[in-house]
Amino acid sequence: MSDHSVLSTLRAHRVAAAWAAFDAVRAGADGLNAFLAVDREATGRDAGPLAGVPVAIKDNLVTRELPTTCGSRVLEGYVSPFEATAVRKLRDAGAAIIGKTNMDEFAMGSSNENSAFGPVRNPLDRTRVPGGSSGGSAAAVAAGVVRLALGSETGGSVRQPAAFCGIVGVKPTYGRVSRYGLVAYASSLDHVGVFGRTVGDAAAGLQIIAGHDRFDATSALHAVPEFLPPTADDTSAAARPLAGLVIGRPIEYFPASLDPRIAAHCRHALTVLESLGAEIRDVSLPSTDLAIPVYYIIAPAEASSNLARYDGVRYGRRAMADDLGTMYERTRSEGFGAEVTRRILLGTYVLSAGYYDAYYRRAQAVRDLIRQEFSQVFASGVHLLFTPTAPTPAFRIGEVSDPYQMYLSDIFTVTANLVGIPAMSQPIGRVDGLPVGGQLLAPHFAEPTMFRAAAALERALGTEAHQ
Repeated sequence: MSDHSVLSTLRAHRVAAAWAAFDAVRAGADGLNAFLAVDREATGRDAGPLAGVPVAIKDNLVTRELPTTCGSRVLEGYVSPFEATAVRKLRDAGAAIIGKTNMDEFAMGSSNENSAFGPVRNPLDRTRVPGGSSGGSAAAVAAGVVRLALGSETGGSVRQPAAFCGIVGVKPTYGRVSRYGLVAYASSLDHVGVFGRTVGDAAAGLQIIAGHDRFDATSALHAVPEFLPPTADDTSAAARPLAGLVIGRPIEYFPASLDPRIAAHCRHALTVLESLGAEIRDVSLPSTDLAIPVYYIIAPAEASSNLARYDGVRYGRRAMADDLGTMYERTRSEGFGAEVTRRILLGTYVLSAGYYDAYYRRAQAVRDLIRQEFSQVFASGVHLLFTPTAPTPAFRIGEVSDPYQMYLSDIFTVTANLVGIPAMSQPIGRVDGLPVGGQLLAPHFAEPTMFRAAAALERALGTEAHQ
């Protein structure tokens, strides 16, 4: 689909249709609980590439017209005096920001069950989770309320819910999209990402929000290319659009314990990619099994520092007390939920004087090793990697109570955040009626190659991707 037709499709989904879909999914006791705040007056602008396109925003990206809670009682009622750069760019492009979406508290979770305002439900099966932590945004797109939504990723929080909800989720290269106005969880891992119904929708959304931002010191100076150019008209190119492309299949991402039905869908997707002209090559990333332990040392460590600012003085909630120390303690105890408290305690522990070298410094060394392994694979002539997005389809609400088992939901996604490379999930089939996601990973700033392969796979699979 050309850029023009992609944008035309997005613009066709106007605000009135979005509200009709919103009211439909909100009706009854089994509503999705996908939105925390809405702006019924939002209309967008008459001009711009996204003129009048309704867009939903994850509630950890600050907005001036709507409150920002991050799914937490500690920020309940907080309204930012400024707007996140990604949101401002969408408004400048004409988009109508119709609401803020529910999320795991401070983006900590893999199921969207950790919001202080209740869990989000999966539109395809309301007894199941939509994935986390950007589950509200994913559910809003999957339910047809919006065609485009923003989320954020620290360990897979766009790609995993995209896989669970049967839509497309994209995490760009670290620095490709400004983090200015994104409430920090773990600053070296946080990314702003995009959800779309199709690869073209997601590419069009990322095209708008990408680019350098002087307000973000980690924002990259790289020029923004055309992420999804029009399809070539040449017949031979159309038949084998991925000719010359080498796609790696990391053996560590296909363990014997992987659900055989998910493995079968991945094998089929790789066969389709091969039929489109790509060469499929087995590769090895031997430190993959260390990614989850490394992630759950680095991310809580950074979170314990970033969340220290919520003390009842500057933002949101303030508990009443006779002295300052007690006010801090009560504000944080009453404001933070169990998962946030667990990660703050863990992060504070690994950063403490007696354990810093044993845990945090060692985790950073392993992170460098994981980076080197990815660099070596890409330097060997591999243009992209293909893996499952998640080890299981969407599970039932309340089904996973062990925190470690929950953390394993991100086992195939956290490495991209540790390395900072772009990655995306797209539908490749279903298991028992539930969506299965396939993941493409690319070298830094190689988003156009990633979108090119994803679009070709999407066209080749057609409706098969949703069956």
